[in-house]
Amino acid sequence: MLKKQSDHTPTGKIGDRIQKVLSQLGLGSRRQVETWISEGRVRVNGKLANLGDRLKGTDQLVLNGRPVDLLKRIGQPLRVLVYYKPEGELVTRRDPKARPIIFTQLPRLKQARWIAVGRLDINTQGLLIVTNNGELANRLMHPSRQIEREYAVRILGQVSEEVISNLRSGVLLDDGEARFEDIQTAGGEGANRWYKVVLREGRNRIVRRLWESQGLMVSRLIRVRYGPALLPVNLKPRTFYELKDQEKSILMECVGMQHDRTEGHDITERWQRPGSKRRTTASRRKEK
Repeated sequence: MLKKQSDHTPTGKIGDRIQKVLSQLGLGSRRQVETWISEGRVRVNGKLANLGDRLKGTDQLVLNGRPVDLLKRIGQPLRVLVYYKPEGELVTRRDPKARPIIFTQLPRLKQARWIAVGRLDINTQGLLIVTNNGELANRLMHPSRQIEREYAVRILGQVSEEVISNLRSGVLLDDGEARFEDIQTAGGEGANRWYKVVLREGRNRIVRRLWESQGLMVSRLIRVRYGPALLPVNLKPRTFYELKDQEKSILMECVGMQHDRTEGHDITERWQRPGSKRRTTASRRKEK
């Protein structure tokens, strides 16, 4: 039995490998941390860090020339947001063209930074998960997990049964074969028709490229689900919803991480267990 810890699940553990600890603390993804170590940007007790080094509570860590207080960061609670990214925003920290970026819309963190779970291109809107736990982000993105992504897609052009069959069975793209796990019609009139599609990977522009392989154009694309997380129906673009304990537990459970077991398990509209159809009214919260 797991001990209930409310909203204070630690996001890292002293004694683990350095790249895992820094990732869990939200300083960057595990791959980023490994790159920093290889580039000599991480020092422990005055010496250059090596991949596989383990951190102790008494160690003095310096990242990019700045000291990092490990013990303060270890005590930070796990936080996960569902953000509604609009068209025109970038999932990046800096843009040389000064275009809008998602991170300016999020609450500031004192001892960590937000990590986006995957990306949505500038012309795609919808659900984006962000968290201060690098390990959780890494597992949600890792191809071996095959986390489902669901999109609402508006197609310009006639979609035949042959096209649907091709997209379900798989088509060869320039970076390998890809397919939709499921395709369902979702209404529309005239030349524009809506479809719901599900796939288990996050290759760059994969949804658009699959439709384009059949000579069709995507005129609008909205991500409505990532794993068990659903986009709340009343969440507006550029706002976010912060997950509650039981919702974080479900998300962590789906990637094999230890989670808080809270009483009840009242599943809201943002969440569904595999095979569940239960839905209720969602609320949103904007933190200033």
